[in-house]
Amino acid sequence: MSHAERWKEIAAGPEEDIDLVEAALLIAAHEYPGLDVLAYLGRMDRIATTLRARLRRDIGPTEAVIALNRYLFEELGFSGNVSDYYDPRNSFLNDVLDRKLGIPITLAVIYIEVGRRVGLALQGVSFPGHFLVKCPARDGVIVLDPYAGGASLSLEDLQQRLQVLRGGPPPDIARRMLAAAGKKDILARMLRNLKNIYLQRHDLPRALAAADRVVTLEPRAAEEYRDRAAIYQDMECFRAALSDFRNYLMLKPGADDVAVVQRRVVELQQIAARLN
Repeated sequence: MSHAERWKEIAAGPEEDIDLVEAALLIAAHEYPGLDVLAYLGRMDRIATTLRARLRRDIGPTEAVIALNRYLFEELGFSGNVSDYYDPRNSFLNDVLDRKLGIPITLAVIYIEVGRRVGLALQGVSFPGHFLVKCPARDGVIVLDPYAGGASLSLEDLQQRLQVLRGGPPPDIARRMLAAAGKKDILARMLRNLKNIYLQRHDLPRALAAADRVVTLEPRAAEEYRDRAAIYQDMECFRAALSDFRNYLMLKPGADDVAVVQRRVVELQQIAARLN
């Protein structure tokens, strides 16, 4: 089975069957067609096996998190790529494993999956602006930042981050902001990051490839059709753009930008008619 076929199979399947590491590596495989996914899966397993051998059987989650942080960030040297945050390699899990550099979401995938392999029930959190991880503890939940070496974040820390991001006085942390992100949510966020990086670089073919995979993953996400339509239009693929704008209007007929999109549809219909 090709990488593309395997991705479609994962996208169509149930959430609980997804191996997050495999799926993240399949995202990278579009850039690296010969990528040995099994070899990198084996590397993740070996990282976890080494850590698991060091942990007491009766270790609590807080101590296990401390051990995980020490191993990944101090011993192995994983860190956030502060100097070149928008390097696409930060979004490819094979590169992150090779270079030990990543962005919040790819470091979080490694953190979650190594933690899961040693018995930690870690979950991703799609916090605004910066992907985080949470871990259940005896007295509630620990919120962690793999991009900052697994630092534990207090409620005040989270409020300050939102204040910087949105301006104004420190807001209350809504429960939904700390809700667990599903595996497909994580993969879609990785792909959106890539899409935006490529759009900033005016690399439309790669941006389109990322947009295609988001649509495959989230076929009911109306905004993804609208965004892909804009890419198609910039690439002068007018019929494809027209189809995607129509899908957007069908999926979200009450959207705020309906009038704008309808005008685009009319324009594209006229262009398509001239192409016949």
